[in-house]
Amino acid sequence: MKTIIIGGVAGGASAAARLRRLNENDEIIILERGNYISFANCGLPYFIGGEITDRNMLTLQTPESLRKRFNIDVRIESEAVKISPETHTVTVRNINTNEEYEEVFDKLILSPGAESIRPDIKGVELPHVFTLRNIPDTMKIKSFIDNNKPSKAVVVGGGYIGVEMAENLANAGLEVSIVELADHLIASLDADMAADVHRYIRSKRIKLFLNNAVTAISDNKVILQNGSIEADMVIMSVGIRPETSLAKECGIILNSRGSIIVNSHMQTNYPDIYAVGDAVEAKEYITGSPAFIPLAGPANKQGRIAADNIAGIPSEYNGTQGSAILKLFDMTIATTGLNEKRAAAEGIEYDKTYTYSASHASYYPNASNMSVKVLWDKKNHNLLGAQIVGFDGVDKRMDVLATAIRFGAKVTDLKELELCYAPPFGSAKDPVNMAGFVAENVINDTVKQFYWHDVEKLPRDGSVALLDVRTKTEITRGMIDGFINIPLDTLRDNLYKIPADKPVYVHCHSGLRSYIACRILRGNGYDCYNLAGGWRLYESVINDRTVPEYICTECK
Repeated sequence: MKTIIIGGVAGGASAAARLRRLNENDEIIILERGNYISFANCGLPYFIGGEITDRNMLTLQTPESLRKRFNIDVRIESEAVKISPETHTVTVRNINTNEEYEEVFDKLILSPGAESIRPDIKGVELPHVFTLRNIPDTMKIKSFIDNNKPSKAVVVGGGYIGVEMAENLANAGLEVSIVELADHLIASLDADMAADVHRYIRSKRIKLFLNNAVTAISDNKVILQNGSIEADMVIMSVGIRPETSLAKECGIILNSRGSIIVNSHMQTNYPDIYAVGDAVEAKEYITGSPAFIPLAGPANKQGRIAADNIAGIPSEYNGTQGSAILKLFDMTIATTGLNEKRAAAEGIEYDKTYTYSASHASYYPNASNMSVKVLWDKKNHNLLGAQIVGFDGVDKRMDVLATAIRFGAKVTDLKELELCYAPPFGSAKDPVNMAGFVAENVINDTVKQFYWHDVEKLPRDGSVALLDVRTKTEITRGMIDGFINIPLDTLRDNLYKIPADKPVYVHCHSGLRSYIACRILRGNGYDCYNLAGGWRLYESVINDRTVPEYICTECK
């Protein structure tokens, strides 16, 4: 059996190594038009910022290491220019000599990846404008910083790579701004969870220009729809698109976005041609809908699955869940599954809860709270998605939630999980358990919720009672208009101040004490609603929406 793999990195290199492990005698060829066959593209921003100092650490495998360990014929600077499915041949061009030759294959795996999008705007080809996708891109950026000593950088696009680049450019000593077309950074987050991210990134002296777009770039400025920013260098991070022109030319079926359509075995419409990685259309795990979710983990799994099927081992890819995590200075942001926008687009009737829990036992030093949001299906209570923003322990909680989704857990199952506990590592009631407890209370009608986006719509004409149960010290930080303050610990003695014949809307700092208040009120015959996420979430979102994008309030 002879298998040719076009493209390396995550999917192609994984497929090659798996094929060799399954069959010592197969002929395996990797064609890579660049110089690097397997590199840590997720680590590229950290080399620019100085967190990774050894360039060689970015190279996971070299042609030599793959040859020695796996007996794989790796041909760098070799571009596949034509695929002929009928004759099972690939035409290959040597980048250095321009000579072409043909290779016959029994099986073919396409792993061409994706390319950075360069929007059609004036100035995008200027020498101080960069994209980041591979090691040569990284070296160009690093060389520009070292040689030109820029002082101001603009990152266009606030996704994962854009935010990571903003952090690392700031670490490299530059004054950084981010321009984002949407109203918040990191599309997999909902806007309410992104509010904490915005506040924190501004505190790190990075300016945000949200709800804005770049219209042109000059030698020293980035021109926006609203305003302009001085810039000595620009990083374009507005997204990627599948690099599938070769596949299209040979008749492989693509979707409207240009992604290769494959079945669960990673086969294209030609049974002997497989495709993996960022170039393929994935199936969203929860909904089964087609999706474009370019992540390293799924690409590696797809490479393994394609290799299994070629080797005669039935194997299927069941979908991409979209689990992802981001380091932002000391903050951690993680998501999995569906957010509200995606759930609504799928027509799913969902509910949600917010919790604010300590990373470990609060009495043990250095505990920090994390904001946790979970979504579930109202009909069957299946967990749909989760988002966490915090500083410690975020990764392990999100991994638990991602695993729960993968195994079809209901949100109420979270309360049953027996997770490791010792004061330095967690709490007896882990943040994951707490999300389950709160969701169960909502589902069982033990508590009724209202949300930050409902607050301004509440009548202030006396037809409802509005109650703030925080302490007298807490309310000095601010109060929501129309709410009266009765601290929780004095509530029973002051019930006479609250009309018994009107609905009561209650909040505290995080939603926990106001839940207790609602139980007291319900026990005394009141109709009570608890503000999900409390004052903390409400204030974060409202403050974020009233801060002009071009002002770094925490930098004053």
